[in-house]
Amino acid sequence: MLASEIIKRPIITEKSMQLVENENKYTFSVDKRANKIQIKRAIEELFEVKVLDVNVINTKPKKKRVGQYQGYKSQVSKAIVQLGEDDKIEIFSS
Repeated sequence: MLASEIIKRPIITEKSMQLVENENKYTFSVDKRANKIQIKRAIEELFEVKVLDVNVINTKPKKKRVGQYQGYKSQVSKAIVQLGEDDKIEIFSS
């Protein structure tokens, strides 16, 4: 897979922004087939930073209902990536 296929988009929430400020950890939505090594290489290739650690969170599909129709939300994989002290990703700066 290409790096642009592995990393879908950044996740910008209050909690993820606190992780950026306090611990230099960035959160991304990633392809559910990607493993930690592929995610690390993709981040280093796309943003030219040094990745120290990668944590992956796989969520199960949740049941949703609208009136008489029911279905499932799609499965989501998130990656929390810790960078070196001097590295930053400009997408998350406000």
